Amino acid sequence: MKQFLLTMAGVFAGLVLFFVLIPFLVIGSMIGAASKPRDTTPAAAVLQLDLRGGLTDQDPQNPFAAFSGSGRSVMSVIQALRHAETDDKVKAIFVRLPEGGMAPAAADELRLAFLHFRKAGKPIWAHSQGFYPSGAVTSTYMLGAATDSLWMQPDSSFQATGLATEDIFFKRFFDKYGVKADFEQRKEYKNAVNPYLYSDYTPAHRESATAWMNSVYRTAVLTAAIDRKKEPVAFVRAIEAGPWSAEEAATKGLIDHVGQVRQAADALIAKAGKKAELADFDDYMRQVSRTRRASDALSGKPAIAVISAEGPIMTGAGGGGNPFANDDTVWSDDISDAFYEAIDDKDVKAIVFRVSSPGGSDTASEQILAAVKAARKAGKPVVVSMGTYAASGGYWISSQANEIVAEPTTLTGSIGVYGGKFALGEALSRFGVDVRSTSVGGDYAGAFGMADGFNQGQRAAFSRWMDHIYDGFITRVAEGRKLPVDRVREIAKGRVWTGVQARQLKLVDHLGGFYDAVDRAKALAEIEGDVRLKTMGGGGSPFEAFERMFGVSSASLRTVAAAGWVLGDPRAAAVLDEMATTRLRASPSGAAVLAPTPLH
Repeated sequence: MKQFLLTMAGVFAGLVLFFVLIPFLVIGSMIGAASKPRDTTPAAAVLQLDLRGGLTDQDPQNPFAAFSGSGRSVMSVIQALRHAETDDKVKAIFVRLPEGGMAPAAADELRLAFLHFRKAGKPIWAHSQGFYPSGAVTSTYMLGAATDSLWMQPDSSFQATGLATEDIFFKRFFDKYGVKADFEQRKEYKNAVNPYLYSDYTPAHRESATAWMNSVYRTAVLTAAIDRKKEPVAFVRAIEAGPWSAEEAATKGLIDHVGQVRQAADALIAKAGKKAELADFDDYMRQVSRTRRASDALSGKPAIAVISAEGPIMTGAGGGGNPFANDDTVWSDDISDAFYEAIDDKDVKAIVFRVSSPGGSDTASEQILAAVKAARKAGKPVVVSMGTYAASGGYWISSQANEIVAEPTTLTGSIGVYGGKFALGEALSRFGVDVRSTSVGGDYAGAFGMADGFNQGQRAAFSRWMDHIYDGFITRVAEGRKLPVDRVREIAKGRVWTGVQARQLKLVDHLGGFYDAVDRAKALAEIEGDVRLKTMGGGGSPFEAFERMFGVSSASLRTVAAAGWVLGDPRAAAVLDEMATTRLRASPSGAAVLAPTPLH
């Protein structure tokens, strides 16, 4: 019995060590490393920036996301590049380009950063293993053309000959299997649900898509011609006559050199100096990010607040679910709180609001817009910097800023609304499943049941609701942009515009990137010289993230579950999943997922 008790005590101690002490040491070491800026840059560094893994627009809001390798964003890259310009240790940048397309506005933003780095007198070279027709590959090529020297791998293919997109339409499939898509749109260009309603492009859908694609493509190829100092007409003709081999692309002046990646890197290292060595850009970027966070704690000097919003817009606050997931959602409570934090901060003189969102809940959008207006009322100018897109709800939350800065290829506008449901009763009945409903009160109480489409009265009521939201959107844009309501109605209708087009329509004020927005904020706040950028909002510390997930009273369970997740224990992961599910069921935001919320 004594031996049994000793064995059990040893097992228990081992479990405590495995599930509690070791994970806390792991977490503590990660947090400790993150909190102590340490310069590990070689004395003469050529930083290798690998863009092949993809980019988000903004830093992840989840504080654990960086540990899962998802911490690279356009914003973090351009801020690190700006820091590298004045860092004597950084001698050059070597860029690995993706083989396919990248978000056009992301390429625009990075291009501006590359050109600014070159103006500092430091070389930046790029290498491609081929440009293949996937997405906006011309934007990837445009980014490479903005460097001092563009290399391609031997025998690789140059296929950046244009821009194409493809949509799948489900109408005939739905008809065959008894599914009815019952949606309302405001107006004819609000085409997000068109694939469920039609079997081909409507004239408005095709017109809108062709217009923005042509704008994105022309911007990319003409910008590349300018950066490579080529005559535009002949340059574009050479691109469109492809595809070409790397060797043919070099003879036509589309690239500079043909060589393996190691050859290109060695040539740049040799140019940088005898003691130069290749270093990882991501390591440098994280170091700059830690230094930036440390400077956020300083006070007493004028600052511009930076508030980031990326992803679909939803009501509520973040912090639930997997603590290591990269949750790209614009939570209305979090963004509003960040604005009010900036309003209360005496050091903050203006706000740059970075928006990259395709839209979402009108209710959540209105909550954020109210915070934007509160900042302006408090005497703190707000300048929006648009990323990949700021459309629909993304434009709603931007519409009443003091000024809006967009990239030439940012997708914006889409001033409209849609909503509805899928009626599955007939489809399910074919498989012996019958849907029945019971409701009390008015006829509209059962409007969003899935058995049948809207009846006449329900459709009339829902249509009035759609009109009310659309009219409100129009009014907010007219007020914010100082445009006649009739003019906004004319250019709205749910249509998507690029930044270039939106500038012509006065939906945005300036074309440019994040630092152009910072300059506009400085001007509006009458700030001279350098200014501190202070991040508002975000995920906070890892311990704060766990506290938000579980509550202060569940500290012991929190310790075991978090430790188990770090070490990959499936039982602890199941506990966290169950707790997150329970939290979602109990929260207003969880209920809203199933509610018929209109979308922008």
